[in-house]
Amino acid sequence: MRVGRSGTLGGDDGLRAAYAAHGGELYRFARRALADDGLAEEAVQETFLRAWRAADRFDETLGSLRTWLFAIVRNVVVDLGRARAARPAVRHDRTLAEPASDGEIERVLLAFQVEEALRRIGPDHRVALVEVHYRGRPYDEVAADLGVPTGTVKSRVYYGLKALRLALEEMGWTDDG
Repeated sequence: MRVGRSGTLGGDDGLRAAYAAHGGELYRFARRALADDGLAEEAVQETFLRAWRAADRFDETLGSLRTWLFAIVRNVVVDLGRARAARPAVRHDRTLAEPASDGEIERVLLAFQVEEALRRIGPDHRVALVEVHYRGRPYDEVAADLGVPTGTVKSRVYYGLKALRLALEEMGWTDDG
């Protein structure tokens, strides 16, 4: 299936379907990176505008629509962050968040992708991974809290990591350093 102006993304129905499928994820990513609801909404709108304009250049053999949209929103977020940094800050009673750097945006995107991938794996594996790797708890302690043998927690972590990698790959993540 090729996406183009006369194809899926180019038509009103295709654009609506793409927005329904990916708009929320794109907004959450932009909101985290920009720390501003209004700018995040602007980023998503600009992302879909750019995607619509460039629909004839999308090639699903190179990656999924989701991956392509995330590449676009990353560029939009960088552009908006740079534009915000170039403008003098408006003084408010509350402290304004500093715009994110390119490295910070990459870290936020990676964290978002891992969080989304964790949602896609089974709850037993997710709990084991979060407790052992994210919270840094020992296997024995996690096993005691869960009421399972230590070997079961080790197995859940092992297979959870495999499932997490698969979920990330399905989302278009590559391990290219």
